[in-house]
Amino acid sequence: MNLLINLLGLALIVGIVWWFWLSKRAAPAAVAPAASVIMVKDGVYEPERIQVPVHEETTLHFLREDPSPCAEYVVFADLDVNAQLAVGEETEVKLPAMEAGEYPFTCQMQMYRGTLVVA
Repeated sequence: MNLLINLLGLALIVGIVWWFWLSKRAAPAAVAPAASVIMVKDGVYEPERIQVPVHEETTLHFLREDPSPCAEYVVFADLDVNAQLAVGEETEVKLPAMEAGEYPFTCQMQMYRGTLVVA
């Protein structure tokens, strides 16, 4: 009985690690403009791909509906920018001018994931 419980626990751990860190989600064809509000709810950023213009400072707007502690911060590690998101309030996140490319953004635990497309 203990062996069965241990195997089920191990399978659950492997599943969680795969889902949050190892799985590659298909990139959606459409990229939302920076003017849209980024919803933080149900374990995802919606939209998860945001396009901004190259070499221009940008302000993104996040609306956090998920009260879980994981959703409390948004982190742009490559840009050294992070912001605390209040539940039920729109939060502005100012980003510096950037070179063309893709910049990931996550929660502090890297479970919520999104991509900033600079083009």
